[in-house]
Amino acid sequence: MDRNSVQFNFTIGDLKKICNEIFGERNFVECLVWKKRATPPNDKNIGRIHEFILIYAKNIEKIKFGLLPRDKKSLSRYSNPDNDPHGPWVASDLSANGKGGRIVQSCVYPIVNPKNHKEYYPSEGRCWLFNRDKMTQWIKDGRVSFRENTGAPFLKRYLSEVRNGLTLPTIMTEFGYSQTSAAEEDKLFGRKGIFEYAKPTTLLDPIIRVGAPGDDDIILDFFSGSATTAHAIFKLNSENNSHRKFILIQIPELTNRKSTAYKAGFNTICDIGEERIRRAGKKIKEETDADIDYGFCCFKVDSSNMKDVYYAPADVEQLSLDGLEDNIKEDRTPEDLLIQVMLDLGILLSSEIETKVIAGKKIFSVADGYLLACFDKDVTEETVIEIANKKPFYAVFRDNSMANDSVAANFEQIFETYSPETVRKVL
Repeated sequence: MDRNSVQFNFTIGDLKKICNEIFGERNFVECLVWKKRATPPNDKNIGRIHEFILIYAKNIEKIKFGLLPRDKKSLSRYSNPDNDPHGPWVASDLSANGKGGRIVQSCVYPIVNPKNHKEYYPSEGRCWLFNRDKMTQWIKDGRVSFRENTGAPFLKRYLSEVRNGLTLPTIMTEFGYSQTSAAEEDKLFGRKGIFEYAKPTTLLDPIIRVGAPGDDDIILDFFSGSATTAHAIFKLNSENNSHRKFILIQIPELTNRKSTAYKAGFNTICDIGEERIRRAGKKIKEETDADIDYGFCCFKVDSSNMKDVYYAPADVEQLSLDGLEDNIKEDRTPEDLLIQVMLDLGILLSSEIETKVIAGKKIFSVADGYLLACFDKDVTEETVIEIANKKPFYAVFRDNSMANDSVAANFEQIFETYSPETVRKVL
C-alpha cells in the first residue's frame, strides 16, 4: 500500500461510535486485542504492539458462534493416570468465590480425605462448588479426588464432557504477527514487499471459524486489500472440506510507481489481490490436493450496458436513427450482458456458468439450465426451438438478435408451443 495514502487517526472510541451507528449498540459483541508485533518498535519511547478488532452482530439474538479446534497442546493437558472409567481428565479447583461477594454457607464444610482422615476447608472468602450431599456423591463416583502430595481435594474435569472446541480469547497473542503476513506473501509472490500492512491468515482463520462456523457460510470483506480473507478461506476449506464462500470489495487504488508491486506489474491493489487468490489456490491445491472450489470471478462497478437515450421526438433526425438501431453500448461483451441479466433476475453470481453452441450460436447456460441466454445476432428459428426444447425457467435474447422479421414474429409462438412456462425476456 502507498505510504503516502491519507491516514485517518481514529481512536477505538471513535470507531466504536461509528459501528454503533451502523450496526446498533445492542449488537456489539466484543473488542479483541491482537498482538501484531513480538517487540515494540525501537524508534519510539512507547511502542504500540497491538491493534483492536471490534466484533458486531447483524442481529445479536440470532447469531451463532463457533469454537476453535483443540490443538495438541490443549489436548495434552488431559490424561488418565488412575484409569478412571470416565476417560482422560484434568485437575480443576473445587472451590469458588462467594456468589455476589457472599459466601454460600451450605457450601462451607469440611471434606475428609479417606486416606489420611484429614479435614480440608475452602480458603477464606471462598466456598465449595457443591453442597455436602452432592460432594459426598461426587467423591463416591470418583469425580472428586485428592492430591498425592498435599491430600487436598480437587475436581476432575473430563475431556469427554467439555465442549468440542476452544473459546476465542479477547487477548490474541498467539495468532501471528505483521511479520508473519509479510513472510507469507513474500513466499507466495517469490519476492519481498509486494504488499504492506496486510493481516496474516493465522489471524483471520480463528475469526472466520468463530464468526462463520457453517460450512456454507459467506464471508464479506469490504476492505480486502491483498485478499488475505480469500487465502484464509481456501486454507480453512481445504482442512475440513467445507464450502465457505467469500465476497471481497476493494477500491482499485493505484500502487506507488516506486513500489515493488508496481515494478512487478501490479498497477492497482485489486491486481495484487486477484493474483494472490490465484497463487494461493494453486499452492494449497499442490500441498493438500483438497477437492474444493478454488475459482473466483472478478467484477467491477460500471455504467449500464444500455445506451442512454434522452432525446425528445422533435430532436431526433432521420440520420440519427441509425445510432439507435441497437440499444446496447458498442463496447459491451456478451459476458457483460449475462452478468446484468443475472443481477436483474436475482441469480447468484457464483452460479455455475457453461457455454454451449446451438445451431452455430453461443448460448450461456446458468445454474444447470435454469437460465439460457443468447446474445449473438442472426439467431434462426432452429436456435430458438432448441432453446425452448430445453425448457429453461428463463430465456433471454438480445433485442435485435433475430435473423429476420419472420423469426421475431414467430418467437413467442415457438415458446408457447415447446415451453409455455418459460419466462422470456429481451434486452
